[in-house]
Amino acid sequence: MLPAIVFPVIDPVAIAVGPFAVRWYALAYIAGILIGWRYCLWLARRRPQYFEPAAIDDFVLYATLGIVLGGRLGYVLFYNLPFYLEHPLDALMIWQGGMSFHGGMIGVLAAIGVFAWRVGAPYLAVGDIVAAATPIGLFFGRIANFVNGELFGRTAPDVPWAMAFPRGGPVPRHPSQLYEAALEGLVLFLLLLLLARRADIRSRPGQVGGAFLAGYGLFRIVVEFFREPDAQLGFLAFGTTMGQLLSVPMVLVGLGLIAYARSRPAAVPKPK
Repeated sequence: MLPAIVFPVIDPVAIAVGPFAVRWYALAYIAGILIGWRYCLWLARRRPQYFEPAAIDDFVLYATLGIVLGGRLGYVLFYNLPFYLEHPLDALMIWQGGMSFHGGMIGVLAAIGVFAWRVGAPYLAVGDIVAAATPIGLFFGRIANFVNGELFGRTAPDVPWAMAFPRGGPVPRHPSQLYEAALEGLVLFLLLLLLARRADIRSRPGQVGGAFLAGYGLFRIVVEFFREPDAQLGFLAFGTTMGQLLSVPMVLVGLGLIAYARSRPAAVPKPK
């Protein structure tokens, strides 16, 4: 067994003034939303335009509510329902941790529907813009997971970069949070950027969104082979994890959405 890299001691509280404390996890959400907002604004200004770009400012509130409410509800339902049935008030204690990406995604999909209806834009066109920006939030979120020493990987005695996480015992483990930050964050962002900046791709709405669903689902399935499953769930049927089971439909829907979008005639709407 190779010696494990010592996990860096990082205070999860970034700023503390008296009883008021701001955690790195909260800053990750704020950074993802603010940078994602500016990136969406940049994309909305590119042709073809399906709505007034300044309307993206209003979408920030919808997206924030979708992320927080959907993410928490998804965690409660998908990952720890028996516990919260016995302690329902704990479901409101978001500051104690426990958010689901898949739940947050459902919340954002609902937010996109409300926004698209209000501005009179095609749902898939708005979805393409939001999907292209989502890896930004994923990157910061996974870095925050690493700072908190949570969602660590499986044991990796022969991996030279393995770490001993405080919550994972003395054994060396994969820093799977960093794997996810790289794949779901940086790599996926660059792939979607190459697509979203092309007018011919965005003229058939749904291709960027489909690429996000398929890309994230595939990367998540791969990383789950290195990530320790949630203790309260463990391994499921055929050695799979909940993250993998929830990601398989994403890949299938994403590929189907790409095929559907490519079969549609190109639309080049005029700026509103």
